[in-house]
Amino acid sequence: MSSSLPFTDNYRDLSNSDGYQFEFRCERCGNGYRSAFRRSMRKTGGALLRGVSGFLGGRTASLAYQASTALDRGTNSTEKDSAMRAAVEEISPQFTQCRGCGDWVCGQICWNDAVGQCARCSPIQAEQLAQLQAQARQEQLRDALRNTSLIDGVDVAQQSVTRCPSCQAAASGGKFCGSCGSALAPTRSCGGCQASNPPGAVFCSECGHGLI
Repeated sequence: MSSSLPFTDNYRDLSNSDGYQFEFRCERCGNGYRSAFRRSMRKTGGALLRGVSGFLGGRTASLAYQASTALDRGTNSTEKDSAMRAAVEEISPQFTQCRGCGDWVCGQICWNDAVGQCARCSPIQAEQLAQLQAQARQEQLRDALRNTSLIDGVDVAQQSVTRCPSCQAAASGGKFCGSCGSALAPTRSCGGCQASNPPGAVFCSECGHGLI
């Protein structure tokens, strides 16, 4: 009576017409381990029979070819089960099944041996602490940035312009043009009360006198 096989939900079949190979993956991190390639004895036998058929010819050739075809059709049965069982025996020491979630996880990265569960069910303390520290640093950086002035020396009340009104050069900030020295936001003085008014004003904001 054949025994049952584990690893039926975390493997990929890489077998081909020449033989058998399987890739088993950790269900937490996705790391994979491939079993050694096992050449198919049925495939080898089929190739020998086809060689004989080509050498003998006639009815004997036909019978040999039919036998080789039958061998090829059988490569997905007991021989493959045997190859799968050998692959499981080879790779299974790399994995442990978690009793918490039932996943097969790699022992190298995802198994918390101190607790006896996978690192998803019982995170490894040092890794979890490092992750929480990284999150705390991000939060503290955000808080520090919110409380730090990034506009010291900038007159936020001054009208911002992107080009110098005198030479049309691109303005990068400040009060005066870096190309011609003209004021980037020249004020217009009222002829009546001498109050300063922003550029483009038609009437004085203090006395209502016309500026044009």
